Amino acid sequence: MHKLPAEFKVHIDETCVRCGRCARECSFGALKFEGRVVADHKNCVACHRCVATCPVEAITVTKNPYTYKENALWQPYHLHNIYKQANTGGKLLTSTGCDKPYPVYWDHILLDACQVTNPSIDPLREPMELRTYLGGRPDRIKLATDGGKTRLAEPLPPQIRLETPITFGAMSYGAVSLNAHKALAAAAKQSGTLMNCGEGGLHRDLYAYGDHIITQCASGRFGLHAEYLNAGAVIEIKIGQGAKPGIGGHLPGEKVTAAISETRMIPEQSDALSPAPHHDIYSIEDLRQLIFAIKEATHYQKPVAVKVSAVHNIAAIASGVVRAGADIVSIDGFRGGTGAAPTMIRDNVGIPIEIALAVVDERLRREGIRNRASIIVAGGIRNSADVVKAIALGADAVAIGTAALVALGCHVCQRCHTGKCAWGIATQRDDLVSRLDPDIGAKMLTNLLRAWSLEIKEMLGALGVNALESLRGSRERLRGVGLDAQTLDILGIKPVGR
Repeated sequence: MHKLPAEFKVHIDETCVRCGRCARECSFGALKFEGRVVADHKNCVACHRCVATCPVEAITVTKNPYTYKENALWQPYHLHNIYKQANTGGKLLTSTGCDKPYPVYWDHILLDACQVTNPSIDPLREPMELRTYLGGRPDRIKLATDGGKTRLAEPLPPQIRLETPITFGAMSYGAVSLNAHKALAAAAKQSGTLMNCGEGGLHRDLYAYGDHIITQCASGRFGLHAEYLNAGAVIEIKIGQGAKPGIGGHLPGEKVTAAISETRMIPEQSDALSPAPHHDIYSIEDLRQLIFAIKEATHYQKPVAVKVSAVHNIAAIASGVVRAGADIVSIDGFRGGTGAAPTMIRDNVGIPIEIALAVVDERLRREGIRNRASIIVAGGIRNSADVVKAIALGADAVAIGTAALVALGCHVCQRCHTGKCAWGIATQRDDLVSRLDPDIGAKMLTNLLRAWSLEIKEMLGALGVNALESLRGSRERLRGVGLDAQTLDILGIKPVGR
């Protein structure tokens, strides 16, 4: 067996008061208290729970300086993975989104600003409209006259109103704790937006938040029944996930508690396996049948979304999804987070959301069907500037997952799949779940959305527009810096200076 070096080192300095709190807080077994704090470095994952809770700030966590012989091809990352697989014979697992140094296109896109001839708008003095509506729009509106009054001759497709263009992305009950779900749902209600409950069904405690919840129909059909479908504001058919395109999901049996068993409608302690494909969807025509079956089950009162991974032919896929009758297309880029995914899939399959969004919006506009569906994008949205750039590239709204979890306390240690989350987020252990107060969590999330919304208003004002609708798809307000001509062409934006 290969002895793997510890990835991190825990340092306890001389100011330690030997209270033992760090050992009690560590859920990975990296610290023990034996009259003094003893570190087992190989178990440290850099979740920083010990650092955050130490009353005298006596703890630091650093990267282990252990060095392999320098080799441009065989980097320590590759050697470490080979040693690990030689020991275990298993596939490598990880969590959250891709952390490899691929280009982050958001950081190479800059916003325009008004100066003299088209003055900017002061958001403190003039109203700024962030309200967004999700759902399909008809090609034309038919009017009728009744008793001298004009009215709509046909009802409009169902629309969902958002007070901010930011929603909470899909995270299932099981992948995250009930307290995390409660915080997300409460924050969505307070902020006038939506949270996506993911593929694990909806806990009974969250039905009261139904007007602000996207319920999901995934390949495993977990927790799926008529009451569940009608409980939410939007129903989403999950075809793919950005962190693991083309493969299914797996919630280990040890995470399937009695409450999760009841919610997902599966036996307690049994593995929850989501197949890679829906076994009733093998064509756009099959997808169309499911979309309209769901619309029938919900009496055509709720928009139906289809979530797909950002892959190479995403434009054609999105076109087919819209023509199949979807009211919303949700696109998840390859940096999208996950509770668990094979490392090689997460880091090598899919494309960035910036590219996917640009080509999908352009394709739908060229085909004259952009109005039939809204676009929500996810997978690496880190701040309000990313949101504004996504809107200008053509999105109607964005979904945040990792950013929301960070607001709840996540330190992105990428060990969600272990179920040992020290912050009470990605775990089902009662002693850990209790660390996350859903009321405080909801406040943190509400603060985040409020702060981002204020910044979005400022950026809109700088652009000289007072409504988000005026910016949607307006790529003329974007410029690329440090991008080659081909990438600029795909994004549909000009280089700086032009």
